[in-house]
Amino acid sequence: MKNVVYEEIYKILGRDFILENPKDKTLAHFATPLAFSLAKEFKKSPALIAADLALKFENHFYFEKVEAVNGYLNFRLSKTFLDTLAKKALKQPDEFGKGQVKSESFLLEYVSANPTGPLHIGHARGAIFGDTLARVARHLGYQFDTEYYVNDAGNQIDLLGLSVLSKVKILCLNEELEYPENAYKGEYIDDLAREAFTNFEKDFFTMENVPNLAFWAKDKMLDLIKQNLAQAKITIDHYVSERSYYNALEDTIKSLKAHGGIYEKDYKIWLASSLKGDEKDRVIVRDDGRGTYLAADIVYHKDKMSRNYDKCINIWGADHHGYIPRMKAAIEFLGFNPQNLEIILAQMVSLLKNNQPYKMSKRAGNFILMSEILDEIGSDALRFIFLSKKCDTHLEFDIDTLKKEDSSNPVFYINYAHARVRQIFLKAGKSLDDVLEADLSNLNDEATNLLFEALNLGAILNDAFEQRALQKIPDYLKNLAASFHKFYYENRVIGTENEESLLKLFALVALSIRTGFALMGIRAKDKMEH
Repeated sequence: MKNVVYEEIYKILGRDFILENPKDKTLAHFATPLAFSLAKEFKKSPALIAADLALKFENHFYFEKVEAVNGYLNFRLSKTFLDTLAKKALKQPDEFGKGQVKSESFLLEYVSANPTGPLHIGHARGAIFGDTLARVARHLGYQFDTEYYVNDAGNQIDLLGLSVLSKVKILCLNEELEYPENAYKGEYIDDLAREAFTNFEKDFFTMENVPNLAFWAKDKMLDLIKQNLAQAKITIDHYVSERSYYNALEDTIKSLKAHGGIYEKDYKIWLASSLKGDEKDRVIVRDDGRGTYLAADIVYHKDKMSRNYDKCINIWGADHHGYIPRMKAAIEFLGFNPQNLEIILAQMVSLLKNNQPYKMSKRAGNFILMSEILDEIGSDALRFIFLSKKCDTHLEFDIDTLKKEDSSNPVFYINYAHARVRQIFLKAGKSLDDVLEADLSNLNDEATNLLFEALNLGAILNDAFEQRALQKIPDYLKNLAASFHKFYYENRVIGTENEESLLKLFALVALSIRTGFALMGIRAKDKMEH
């Protein structure tokens, strides 16, 4: 809706302008401060300029009223125009809030947790944010691909193999062995050990076979990670292996050298990242010739930046904040624009249960499993709460709140609005087809404002994506549900002369909730279960 209105105003005024959403919808649905920026050019006061501009919109189909107020140009949409938009949305629900196909392309790399254990609750936040960002972007018409970078090489993989081997010897071969202090903890290692023991011959379990055992265990963990993601309704397009980039390190070093990005010192190769704003230079090749973790990451990013996406987005944990300047430095040394790499940081999550810290999982060792929380409160509740605050702010929530069936549980509250619409239709004995042609021009101001609010989803989605502020979507849905519930309590619907008009309005509210929820990875309920 906002895009349609903007384009029409632009066509009439012939100038770029900012289109704002005033809080008081009784005064205006949209407003622009354009007159203030034209004051110098026209040598007139903003109030006079705004008054002149308002005359250009007399008798326009889109607008009930266009007026100058204190230098602002205020637009109130006509009920006839809103009715046209509502009818189109209800006839083509799959297209509601969608944007036109755009040329801009994105590659999102997210989750990318080490395949050495199941996903924990910290991983879940970035995973849910990334999946929702992809859903919204595609709905708005962007090409948006997703990728998981599998760290399947290095010390952590060797340690996984050693952990499984040690547990096989202790649990299955009954050897008196002290479990390595730095090995991975948790019952999932016990499960891997028992499964490995049934898959391999006894003489396989030697130190020489740690790499083979590690590779086998890594694949098992990656399968489990994919199951964890699927449980939260997350699907990632591509999984890429760190190992697959090993042969490209030499070429990457040459490219960095050609751009003056590296130097040798103490038999090591250093990235001169301090020249690009990093606090110090970083080792990328050790004195024994092995590449560091940073080196592998640089090779991977060189590949990503070479794939001709307009922007590459990474979602990292907040503890990777210091990693940003060195990675941007490497990208610039490789000849790419560092502005084309965007980093989103996912802050920590604190879980409570009945106002007490949630207990760590025995199965996981020393963290809270994502799958355990999903089992307890379900995917919909977890996705909603993780999207309810900006990704880079700390999040604390009590899972007991998300089990309540009252207005304190936002998922229940919004679902109740959606289910209520269906129940009203059933009570009225009407279907959507029965009310599609109902005239909305006779709605009062309160109903018209609810209609505008329900039609505003597209603008919310655009803002949420462009600002990477996905919390705008759940905020919008909570406010829409509140407006609907309030209107319903204060107005009789069934049996009134406006019954079909109000049912049509309610159908649009339900469509907006259903669409917003779907983009959050949540299925709206038609019936509340008690």
